[in-house]
Amino acid sequence: MSALSSAVLLSFVLLTTPLEASAHAPLPTCASGTRQVELMAGLPDVKHEVCIRPGRSTSFFFNAKLARVELPEPERFRVIKDEAGFALMATQALPAGERVPVTVLFQEGTPATATFELVVHPSEVEHEVLVTRQERTLASYREGEQRALEEARRCRWENVRLQVECTAQLGLTTLLSLELMGENGVPSRDIEDSLSARPGNTLTLSKAHSYRSDTGRSTEDGRGLVRLAVVQELRNTGSTPWTLAGAVLVGPEGKEWKALAVWPLEPIAPGKKQRVVVEVEAPEEAARGIFTLKLWSQEGGAGVELFDGVSFP
Repeated sequence: MSALSSAVLLSFVLLTTPLEASAHAPLPTCASGTRQVELMAGLPDVKHEVCIRPGRSTSFFFNAKLARVELPEPERFRVIKDEAGFALMATQALPAGERVPVTVLFQEGTPATATFELVVHPSEVEHEVLVTRQERTLASYREGEQRALEEARRCRWENVRLQVECTAQLGLTTLLSLELMGENGVPSRDIEDSLSARPGNTLTLSKAHSYRSDTGRSTEDGRGLVRLAVVQELRNTGSTPWTLAGAVLVGPEGKEWKALAVWPLEPIAPGKKQRVVVEVEAPEEAARGIFTLKLWSQEGGAGVELFDGVSFP
């Protein structure tokens, strides 16, 4: 496939996501670094969602002394706690999407309690949660600024996508305006023969192509950045709908690259086929070798779908 036709296909696939949301409640977005949670006196208590993963620990740190921690069915977790915080790890196989409430009671001050909802994630975990009831520290402000920059970037993507849908302006202009295509275009590779679904997958593979685009941008240390996309035609062999919620690309040495975008948002009906697109951004040198693609669904209790043998042009 030529670089020109690949670019047009990729721009169409990645930038025409349907507006309607899935009917299923999505898994929360998991923080990649320290999660910051603020507790404000006088405001209604809300459940703060925290991603957990069986076999991986999550630690909570507080700037106020704890009185006790209430966790239902504590035998399913290994918990270590003191006045400054607590750490927990699920020791049993919990289904993806399960939500476990946790209530923290403080020795003094307001608010007197905090409520968290542990959400079992099939692939990600938030290792550290910093909870404060006072004015945020400088480090906390910097963390919030970084999150704001990331949110601004996502809003930029959404704005461009809406412009594309409203004006039907598909093609190279969109990719160039987003700095997603370098001088070499978007080469593609047919990976249907090399890609294989793991035994036990609900989704089976019919077709697969991979794409690579040199963005012309670099990391802070000068490494070139590339965009990678995997397009698969998948059949749902299960008895219930399957809705794509997220994905990671696992490199040869186990490094995971979280998907920037997945498409589509509507479910794959039982027995039906549907095209699925996953896009990641990674340093150029990390985009070589054989990868494993890991997908998970919005339906609680569904297992992780694994596809081995992914490579890029």
